[in-house]
Amino acid sequence: MASLELGYALEGEDFPEVYSPRKWSRSWVRRVHWGRGTALFLAAVYFIVPFYAAMQFSLQDINHHFSLQPLTQIAQAPGFFAALWLSTQLAIATMAIVLVLMVPTMIYVHLRLPRFRRVMEVITILPIVIPPIVLIVGVDGVTPLWLKSSQWLLALIYVVLAMPYVYRSLDAGLGALDLKTLVEAARSLGSGWISIIWRVLVPNLRSALLSASVLTLALVFGEFTIASLDGWTTIPVWIYLTPSINPRINTLVAMMALLVTALVLMLIVSFDRSKSHNSRRS
Repeated sequence: MASLELGYALEGEDFPEVYSPRKWSRSWVRRVHWGRGTALFLAAVYFIVPFYAAMQFSLQDINHHFSLQPLTQIAQAPGFFAALWLSTQLAIATMAIVLVLMVPTMIYVHLRLPRFRRVMEVITILPIVIPPIVLIVGVDGVTPLWLKSSQWLLALIYVVLAMPYVYRSLDAGLGALDLKTLVEAARSLGSGWISIIWRVLVPNLRSALLSASVLTLALVFGEFTIASLDGWTTIPVWIYLTPSINPRINTLVAMMALLVTALVLMLIVSFDRSKSHNSRRS
């Protein structure tokens, strides 16, 4: 009797359907985000086609064959290595100064003054609003002569220009952390503030610091107005001012700088993903 009652009860229930390849393929097609894929494809075309056209113009010879001779001509161009070395010095100095200033400040604001974050957002957006010409004219008017004749004045100005990008990178990184818990745990173990910042917070902010560094690097290697008005020949100024028989060299240098920046950004993204994947495994 029990078996009969169980059979009658089971007759009224709906069993799950048997696996069907057609239904699985249809569900997979539905999961594909065609809008997102189309947007990514259009963005890739928008960036890749002009880059390819510029590289084709730079590396083609008279017979429309690709040649690597312009790469050797870059090294022989007058003033290229001096401009590259100056831009490298300014980039390193700017990254060091802006990170030393912004990291402790952002940590203190997130911990002690969370309401002050809106004020900092307004302050850090000002370098984007103020035109570079106005900024360099105002700085030259109040800068002493010994600093005005030094290349490090550009580094100080670039610190101001890089502040909006560094602030937003660090703000996103700190917002993803349980900052109070980490600091209280480190303080309970007897760590000082320098040790907390260097050994606890900086490793957790690695991706944000790398993003801020790359944005600062791209800013320094791409800024033209302030360096030109201040009389220093950086890479953008060299590309603009260097008279060359072959104009392909200047275009090739600009495309190489863009390519290096894009590759560094891709490395940072892949590094961040590998770290997050390893953390999930552990």
